[in-house]
Amino acid sequence: MMLTARPDDLDQVLGLEMGADDYVPKPVQPRVLLARMRALLRRADAPAPDGEMRLKFENLEIDNATREAWLSGERIDLTSAEFDLLWLLARNAGRVLTREEIFSDLRGINYDGQARSIDVRVSRIRPKIGDDPNQPHRIKTVRSKGYLFVKDS
Repeated sequence: MMLTARPDDLDQVLGLEMGADDYVPKPVQPRVLLARMRALLRRADAPAPDGEMRLKFENLEIDNATREAWLSGERIDLTSAEFDLLWLLARNAGRVLTREEIFSDLRGINYDGQARSIDVRVSRIRPKIGDDPNQPHRIKTVRSKGYLFVKDS
């Protein structure tokens, strides 16, 4: 979460695209700030709907309990926002997730059709999980739809 005195739209977009889960311009009411912090903590602590806490795809393992991921046994360095997106995509493997679904699940807000933060995050995750950005095999972009996390090939 970013708490800042910079209320400009561009600053907010940049903050969110750089990985912030939320961007709160000052002044902000203390109760509103506390509610936003609680919402972020709820999302971080929420178990997967199907109860799975660890997913494995070939040489990629993702553990929601420890919020860690490994590629061929090596720990992957992910930001909190990157992990949340990777977990969401992986637990929905084989299903195209629209940007609207992703925004709703991760941020609790509607997608405005303009924000590119999800795209930026995917582009940062791909090399970390061994996906070729030019010819991805794990996280595929489905044009005009969203993203597909491919099950084991």
